[in-house]
Amino acid sequence: MLSQSPDRVAIPLTLSMPMMRQTQGQIHQIAGLTMGTTWSVKFVGAATEVGALRESVEAALHSVIAQMSPWEATSELSRFNSSAPATWQTISGEFAKVIGCALRIAEQTDGAFDPTLGASVDLWGFGPAPHPSDRPATEAVDRARLVSGWRQLEFDPANRRLRRLSGARLDLNGIAKGFAVDLVASSLSRAGIHHALVEIGGELSGAGVKPDGTPWWVRIDHPVVGSPSKAMPLIALHELAIATSGIERSFFTGKHQFSHTINPRSGFPIDNGMIAASVMHASCMEADAYATALMVMGPEAGIALADKHSLPTFCLFRPDGGHDIVELISAELEAMLS
Repeated sequence: MLSQSPDRVAIPLTLSMPMMRQTQGQIHQIAGLTMGTTWSVKFVGAATEVGALRESVEAALHSVIAQMSPWEATSELSRFNSSAPATWQTISGEFAKVIGCALRIAEQTDGAFDPTLGASVDLWGFGPAPHPSDRPATEAVDRARLVSGWRQLEFDPANRRLRRLSGARLDLNGIAKGFAVDLVASSLSRAGIHHALVEIGGELSGAGVKPDGTPWWVRIDHPVVGSPSKAMPLIALHELAIATSGIERSFFTGKHQFSHTINPRSGFPIDNGMIAASVMHASCMEADAYATALMVMGPEAGIALADKHSLPTFCLFRPDGGHDIVELISAELEAMLS
């Protein structure tokens, strides 16, 4: 077994010193299930607040499902996908916020992040339909790809209107979970909870500190079997969120492994050696979308994008399809580690 080096610790470059002071209360935890995964909230406060906070958190999570779940036939997303092309649809404020962010990052990444891959996601079995018993035919992949594309969406943010110019179908699974983390964190803040760690399916957001004045420490996820040569970095999640996109939801057809991340340019699952991309940002929604884009772009182009936008980023990949695991770290994360 490879020996592991001592912890590498990443500290945010800008700390909110008033929030670093010790706070009164004890750490309490609430948890549950949502979006096919788990959620948890650790917060500093009184035990009497647990019940009300659970209700608030669950209400926020239910609202995200009601708006953005492709598994719910009556969700806002499903209704939009069933609407006639070229027809303007009025959307909710939260849905509009996610669409605005998704289209901005789609433009920044030249479509590596694309919120219109619903047809391709369903074809490969990563939506409500089960995984196919065999890989889809190339003709079917091409048909799904040709009706997709973020430029097929027209968004009128001033009037909260959205329409699709073709048969493009929304899929927001690469951004909705991060948005849910942000929404839960906001609900806690409105309830007077300013020291908390929110987690949904491995996406996290930290605010304030623990009662002893230390930050919420989290370790970057390593979503594959086996150990890299170095321990994953520890992150002080202080006024910061982290999202990781990886290959853990891949499936096998014969001897071939298919990642759940679709390359919008080809319509096929990515096959670029990427194992995982972890991105840190004040917004978990943005971190989530960028992490998805980096998985598509690959290690070198992904880190170049991270450096361009000053994103603390950590990538794991296998060069040339080999077995060795290599890491790449953006300049912003390097600065946090030093």
